[in-house]
Amino acid sequence: MLERVEAFGMELRGILVPLITPFGLDREVALDVLERLAHEVLDDGAAGLVALGTTGEPGSLTPAEQENVVEVAARVARERDVPLIVGARPDLATRPGVTAALSLVPPFVRPGEAGVVAHFEALAGSVPLVIYHVPYRTGQELSITTIRRLTSISGVIGMKYATGTIEVIGDLPDGFALLGGDDPLISPMLATGAHGGILASAHIATRAFADLAAAWQAGDVARARRLGGPLADLSRSLFAEPNPTVIKGVLEDQGRIPTSAVRLPLLPAARSTVAAALSLCEALTSGVLDGPAR
Repeated sequence: MLERVEAFGMELRGILVPLITPFGLDREVALDVLERLAHEVLDDGAAGLVALGTTGEPGSLTPAEQENVVEVAARVARERDVPLIVGARPDLATRPGVTAALSLVPPFVRPGEAGVVAHFEALAGSVPLVIYHVPYRTGQELSITTIRRLTSISGVIGMKYATGTIEVIGDLPDGFALLGGDDPLISPMLATGAHGGILASAHIATRAFADLAAAWQAGDVARARRLGGPLADLSRSLFAEPNPTVIKGVLEDQGRIPTSAVRLPLLPAARSTVAAALSLCEALTSGVLDGPAR
């Protein structure tokens, strides 16, 4: 097996933010806002970025828009020396500044576990991969035995694990990163050995999510528990309507993006839903984050 960190240059650990795609008042992609937002979450403790994940609405972007988004994210990643994972377009994962492709377990066709393993064995020779396992979207379940087989494939450097459950996988090879992908479950995932998470919720209260990951890594259970509950509540509120509609609504209200506009088939979140998420964010900031982290 390859020495993964050495071979691919970056260890995946901590909280990575799968960036929204901000639009301007003209409904075009606002690349300057995207760049500013990427720097903001990194300033607040994010360990890396994801471009063209589900949160970025890649299916509603033109190929040129997708390329521009990755160009901006890769420039920020190079400047800040952080990992960047790219979804939707594996061909874009070969660009300078990109660490790996985020590759979904084949959806809809339900190829069986042996087919999933063969699929990723074939893909892994082209670009480093972070496998995205989200069975409630793909329809394909994977056993722990199969997940361990996937971790042994050279070129597979991590997995975004979003099954809606908490399972202890264990026996992970050095350099392989298990990243929680169900935002409300990130604290127990970190407690049971995950290396970090890919969390859309971490656009909001980024520092708190980064502190949560650091607390579990340092063994500061009291601090982690103090953060975990309020962050789970915040995440649930941010996913009360289809992602990223509520997150965009909160970011607009915070003055961080010019508009909460999304593209079809998404519709903007209701004002009441956004207000509820904002209220939880303000309570978190004024309450559980008061005082220095231990």
